[in-house]
Amino acid sequence: MTAQRAFRFGVNMVAPDERARWIEKCRKAEELGYDVIGVADHLGCPAPFPSMILGAEATSRVRLNTFVLNTPFYNPVLLARDIAGADQLTDGRVEIGLGAGYVQAEFDAAGIPFESGGKRVEHLERTVTTLRTLFSDPEYQPRTVQPSGPPMLIGGWGNRLLQVAATHADIIAFPGASATENGGPLHLAGLGEIEEKVEYVRGLLGARADRVEFNILVQRVVPPEERTAVLELFGPALPDDVADHPEDLPTLLIGTPQEIADRLRANRDRFGFSYITVLEHSMEQFAPVIELLR
Repeated sequence: MTAQRAFRFGVNMVAPDERARWIEKCRKAEELGYDVIGVADHLGCPAPFPSMILGAEATSRVRLNTFVLNTPFYNPVLLARDIAGADQLTDGRVEIGLGAGYVQAEFDAAGIPFESGGKRVEHLERTVTTLRTLFSDPEYQPRTVQPSGPPMLIGGWGNRLLQVAATHADIIAFPGASATENGGPLHLAGLGEIEEKVEYVRGLLGARADRVEFNILVQRVVPPEERTAVLELFGPALPDDVADHPEDLPTLLIGTPQEIADRLRANRDRFGFSYITVLEHSMEQFAPVIELLR
């Protein structure tokens, strides 16, 4: 029987802040026990690479990642330089997270064509293969600290993107939600759909299955006293198969720290989710769960 992966915990930062506040937040995440500080790649959010480098300067242990880059925003060769430089300047504490992008308004604002989902995934795959090729070249500069480059996380929900992830990724991030084609609001996936996606990926991984880590992005951590208010907010978006028991949804963690810890163990057994990422607004709420699962 394959040994279970140990849990890892990440927090995805989305709120831009002045230098002192950013340093404070990163140090707090490390003190609370998080393993990874992520930076989202959306207009209006912190700039990923400067924020990661400052986060590394302010901390001693946590890894830093992009969660996740909208790869159609980037030229792959120039992106490789930024990634390698960040890995060099953080002494090898970088993970690189990549996605295909889904918010059309951001592409429009940047003057970048919002192409079909298939075209965006093609660009993602070109980016991945370019990064792998460059980082494996012993003559490439700037030289990454981590041999062959930082670990690569690929996040997304569509089958074509998951095929790319199963072929290339060290970590596959399941958002547990899907977007409309024009980048509209995310729709939470139900248990059946999540299980279907996980099984699809496992089938694609084959011999790589034991070497690839599964991540789940948690939309909200909800203590018991906030349950009613949050379910009123999320109620219309809840999938049918969890409408009567939303506690079962891996992307919405409801309950006491012990109840959530038990649920995460069950989700690891069922889906393989061992790398758990919460959003910044849930950072302190989730911290007692980390302590229980160490």
